[in-house]
Amino acid sequence: MTAPEQPVRAAVVGVGYLGRFHAQKYAGADGCELVAVVDRDPERAAEVAEEVGAEPLTRHADLVGRVDAVSIVSPTRTHFEIARELLAAGIHVLVEKPITVTAAEAGELVELAAAGKLVLQVGHLERFNEAVLGVAPLLSEPRFFEAHRLAPFNPRGTDVSVVLDLMIHDVDLILNMVKSPIESIDANGASVLSDAPDIANARIRFENGCVANVTASRITPRVERKLRIFQHHAYMSIDLHARKTAVYQMGGKGLPTPLPGITMHQQAYPKGDALRTEVEAFLHSVRTGEEPVVTGADGKRALETVVEIARRVGDEKAVESTASARPLPPGATLYEGVLS
Repeated sequence: MTAPEQPVRAAVVGVGYLGRFHAQKYAGADGCELVAVVDRDPERAAEVAEEVGAEPLTRHADLVGRVDAVSIVSPTRTHFEIARELLAAGIHVLVEKPITVTAAEAGELVELAAAGKLVLQVGHLERFNEAVLGVAPLLSEPRFFEAHRLAPFNPRGTDVSVVLDLMIHDVDLILNMVKSPIESIDANGASVLSDAPDIANARIRFENGCVANVTASRITPRVERKLRIFQHHAYMSIDLHARKTAVYQMGGKGLPTPLPGITMHQQAYPKGDALRTEVEAFLHSVRTGEEPVVTGADGKRALETVVEIARRVGDEKAVESTASARPLPPGATLYEGVLS
């Protein structure tokens, strides 16, 4: 934990598309000093560093002793090595999703952070969506979920299946809302435009009786990100893309509906900055020592779940990559200017 009166010294490792935004949020955060940005491409590091007023570096090892907290926004295959080295050096870590390639790697990071009393937060950004936060106080014991995450085809990210690319967002949200062990998973999918599954559906059954039906596609002409939640005496529809909610419930305050005793309340949320909220939440945990909103254990559980779904939809790459943790060979590059 850093002293409250001192600014948190921060850095970003990997300043490609998303990493640049991380750097901007740290540079604008109260009580924070963005010390450096790191990228294997010196020109990219220099470009972003000049934009945010930080020092450009090409090695994350040069951050040791100079910063308190770091965002890791490099390719997933590099997350484990970078996070392990920084945590071992006593640096708090916010790592983009998925947390690592394998659950074993994620578990090691969780243990390392706990041993050092360090913050390990995972970048599941939908947790900070205004519509999700708006509905959270109404959740009691959800019994059924219907999730749809649809997007047009984009060649970027097709090295993995739609499960690890898109479905993981909704899986993390649902796991956080249900808070019950998983009993079973059924799933199927199909490869259409890439070598990995581009559309998939999973049915997750929890030990408490809750069921989640989750669909993800990256081959549809429109964008849709909707989560529907059913619980006793209530139905909630969340449009994560438009940041709108509709809540139907027995009694309560709201507009009357054609069904006796049932009211409806709609809410549209102004466009916020979920990434800024995520970074500020991380900095708050660093200052106070409080548990982060998305813990390393949360990231590990989401990863374990989507890997099992990927296995069931025939994503051979995911199965092969998670079969064993493979350290990078000596001299291999750990980060690059691309979206994690």
